[in-house]
Amino acid sequence: MKKATRPNYKKIYEDILTYKYPEKRTLCHSILSKTSFSAKDVIKINDLIFPRNKGNEQSENQKHRSYDKSAVLEILDYQQKNRLNNTEVAAYFKLSRNTVAKWKKQFLMSWTT
Repeated sequence: MKKATRPNYKKIYEDILTYKYPEKRTLCHSILSKTSFSAKDVIKINDLIFPRNKGNEQSENQKHRSYDKSAVLEILDYQQKNRLNNTEVAAYFKLSRNTVAKWKKQFLMSWTT
């Protein structure tokens, strides 16, 4: 079986900045200088390029997100380090609080047993 590869986020965001938003390149320079992107880096650069909009557009874009195991663990680690509850983490990462609870059951509970 073939292992799933991650998209080259650096190339994707560099192309977006080059062709559509060249004026925002300086805002994103610190993230683009990294060799690999974490889930938080992708969320952060996405927020810099495409500011959050109130309304339906944001919820439509939310439907197409997916998170691998390392991204989920990074989000849960962020929650523990900053002592946040599920609702606060969900609001910060624009997730459902039920999704955060499911991840905690799935990933954190299995480690303790």
